[in-house]
Amino acid sequence: MELFLHFLKDFFFAFFVAIGFASLFNTPKKVLLIAGLLGSLGHSLKFLLHEGIGLGLITSTLSGTVLIGLLGIVLAHRVHTPPVVFTMPACITMIPGLYAYRTMLGFIKLTDESGLSRTTQDLENTVHYFVLTASLLFTLAIGISIGVLLFRQDSVKMLKFVSKKNKS
Repeated sequence: MELFLHFLKDFFFAFFVAIGFASLFNTPKKVLLIAGLLGSLGHSLKFLLHEGIGLGLITSTLSGTVLIGLLGIVLAHRVHTPPVVFTMPACITMIPGLYAYRTMLGFIKLTDESGLSRTTQDLENTVHYFVLTASLLFTLAIGISIGVLLFRQDSVKMLKFVSKKNKS
């Protein structure tokens, strides 16, 4: 029950974060809801895989961004809007801000002139957070790109579940 409540909280906050960033990017009002839903679905999938199942953070993040990228391509054709308009604000919900912050604090501590509080553990932690932050950022780019690469030559409009013309 506690995991479900955390899931709902995660879904709720990711929804409004995505809508907030979509508003900052002047996303058309007709697709603000799509940006919010994509952001909350992607971030919630990441949360469920990482916290619920225990999958690694990078794999969970990749799964969430692939979901955003694929749904973004499909929904872009439905609302006649480029997918980047709502996939980018949706992905911002998964930017590793905490790890980037810890990386910067580690670099500041390592370059502190007094050197009194430096330990070998500080260097190890800083490198760990730097590699994790970079890996997560690369994962975001790769996950979003997968949808674009899959449908690069064939339009998603040709799929039977998207196109209404194929019913006849």
